[in-house]
Amino acid sequence: MIKEDINFKEAGRFEETRFEKIHNVIFDSSKEASLLVAQEIANLIQRKEELNEPCVLGLATGSSPIKVYEELVRMHKEEGLSFKNVVTFNLDEYYPMDKDNIQSYFYFMHEHLFNHVDIKAENINIPDGKVSAEELRQYCIDYDMKINSYGGLDFQLLGIGRTGHIGFNEPGSHVNSATRSITLDHITRVDAAPAFLGVDNVPRKAITMGIGTVKNAKRIVLLAWGISKADIVKETIEGEISSQVPATYLQEHNNTTFVLDTEASSELTRVKTPWLVKSCLWTDELKLKAVVWLSGLTNKPILKLTDKDYNDNGMSGLLAEEGTAYHLNIKMFNTLQHTITGWPGGKPNADDTYRPERSEPAKKRIIIFSPHPDDDVISMGGTFDRLVEQGHEVHIAYQTSGNIAVSNDEALKFAEVSTVLNSASTESDSIIDFLKNKSKNDIDSVAVRKLKGLIRRSESLGATRYMGVPDENVHFLDLPFYETGTVKKGNLTDADIDIMCNLIDKVKPHQIYAAGDLADPHGTHKVCLDSLFEALKRLKSNSYMDDCWVWLYRGAWHEWETYEIEMAVPMSPDQVLKKRYAIFYHQSQKDGVMFQGDDSREFWVRAEDRNRATAKKYNDLGLAEYAAIEAFKRYHF
Repeated sequence: MIKEDINFKEAGRFEETRFEKIHNVIFDSSKEASLLVAQEIANLIQRKEELNEPCVLGLATGSSPIKVYEELVRMHKEEGLSFKNVVTFNLDEYYPMDKDNIQSYFYFMHEHLFNHVDIKAENINIPDGKVSAEELRQYCIDYDMKINSYGGLDFQLLGIGRTGHIGFNEPGSHVNSATRSITLDHITRVDAAPAFLGVDNVPRKAITMGIGTVKNAKRIVLLAWGISKADIVKETIEGEISSQVPATYLQEHNNTTFVLDTEASSELTRVKTPWLVKSCLWTDELKLKAVVWLSGLTNKPILKLTDKDYNDNGMSGLLAEEGTAYHLNIKMFNTLQHTITGWPGGKPNADDTYRPERSEPAKKRIIIFSPHPDDDVISMGGTFDRLVEQGHEVHIAYQTSGNIAVSNDEALKFAEVSTVLNSASTESDSIIDFLKNKSKNDIDSVAVRKLKGLIRRSESLGATRYMGVPDENVHFLDLPFYETGTVKKGNLTDADIDIMCNLIDKVKPHQIYAAGDLADPHGTHKVCLDSLFEALKRLKSNSYMDDCWVWLYRGAWHEWETYEIEMAVPMSPDQVLKKRYAIFYHQSQKDGVMFQGDDSREFWVRAEDRNRATAKKYNDLGLAEYAAIEAFKRYHF
C-alpha cells in the first residue's frame, strides 16, 4: 500500500529482506525522520480537510514523538496548517493520575502540541486518569465506541517500549484486546523512573488502547530512537508473533512502517551482519566488523579462523576477495592491535604511523567535556589519569550542573549543616522549609537548584584535585538548556553554543574528549554532544582547529563495539582502583542514584565491569590480556 504520499524508500534506507516482517526505514538522525513523519500527518490533515472530513489521529507520548509535534506546531504557525478538522485519541494515561500533574499525558500533550495549535478542545480525547474504579470498565468501552463512531483511526502514531509494548499493552496482551486498565511491567516503570524522580513514584497501573484498537487504524507509524531500543526492534521486526512481544502483532497490519534511527536499527540482520543478507561491498570497516563477529560466533581468536569458518558462515565473498583466511586474519589482527595504546595523548618521539594518536606536539592542550559532573571519571577515569600523568595540560569542562540528580534528602542534609554553621542564614532556612513541604508537582526553587548544583560542583572539585588537575583548569559551564528545574530540558540555543565556543577558543585544544553515549535515561548526553558538534562547526575555520582531534567515549550504559573502537587505553589494576576512588568523590550519586536506568549496580561497579569486559573481548580475539580497557572512537568534523 502507498505510504500516504511520503516516499520513505527514497528518504531513508529501506531494503526488503527475508528476515524482516514489517516495513521499516532507517534514518541517520531522529530529527530528519521526525520531520518526514510530521509531513505525512500534515498531508493527511490537509487531504481530509479538502474532503470536508474529520482527520482522526491516534497519538503517542514519551520522548519519541516530541520532534514530530514540534514540527507540526511549526507548520501550524509558519505554514498555516490548521487542526480544526482534527480529532485526536491518545493511546494511554497513567492511573490514577490528575490532569494537572506534570507527569500526566494530558499535561504532556497540551505542552507539546495542543496548546500551540487551533484544535478544538472538544476534539481532544485523552484517557481520564481520575475516572473512578467503579466506572472504569464502562469508560474504556465508551472510549473505543467513540473511536468507532468516527470510523476508526486514520493514522496511529506509536513508540515502542523495551518490553515490546505499544501503548501500555504489556507482554501477555491479547491480539483482540480493547481499551482497558492494565498493570505496568517493572521494566516499563523503570524506564519512566527518571521523569518521576524514582521508580517508587511511578504509578503501577495505566489505561491503554488495546492491540485490537490500534490494529484497526488505517495507517500506523512506529518511531524508535536510540541504542536502548535496538534489541526489541529486531525482535519485533524479525521475530515470530507473540503475546510476549505485543508489538509483533503489527506484522499482521498491512500499512505499518517502523521509522528508525541508526542506533535503533543496529541489531537488524541487514545492518549488523549484512553479509548474511546479500553480496557486500567490502570496505575495511565492514571487513573488521565481519571478522570480529565471526571470531565471536566460532569462539576462536582471529588468528585461528580458517577458510572453512568463513565459507560456512556466509562470508565466502570476503574470502574470495582477500585470497586466504591467513592473510585476512593477520590484517584484521594488526588493525585491532594498532588501536591499543598506553599513550592517549600520543607518545613523544615515537613513530606514530600505526598509533591512534599523533606524537606531536609532545605536550598537548586537552579538554575533557563531561555532560554531568561525574561522567569524566566514570567513563574515562583511567585515560584522564594517564593524560595528567604524562604531562598534558588537561582541562575538565562540566557541561551541566547535574542538580536534578541530587535527591531532596541529600540537599536537605547540606542545608541543615549550613544552618548549624551559619545560624544567621535565612537562605538555608528557606531551603529547608521548601524541601520539607515540597509536593511531587513542585519544581525546585532557584535556591534549591543552586544548592544541589553546589553539591555536585564540590564533589567534582574533590575528584579533579585527586586526579591532579589544578582548579583553574576545571570549568563549570552550567549550560542554560539544562536549568529548567525539571527532568524535561530546554532546547539548545545560541547561549549554550556560545559558552562551548568560548571555552574551546580560549584553550585552543589539540584533543577534545566528549561523551558519545546517547543512551542516558533522560537525554542530556545527546544535547551536550549536539552542543559540541555545533560549536565545532562554528569554529572550524579557525587555524587551531586544523590540529584538533575529537575522541568520543561512552558512558555508564553502553560501550563501543570492538570493531568500532579506534583507541583502546589499557588500565593497570592500580589505575582501576584510582578510577574507583575518583568516582567515590561523587557521594551524592552513590547508594541509590536517581537516574541509573534498569541497572541496579552503582556507577563505579558498572564502569569496572564494562572496562573488564572490553579487555576480555580484546583477549578473546587473541590480543594481549589487560586488567581493563577504556575505549574511544574518533569523530571527524
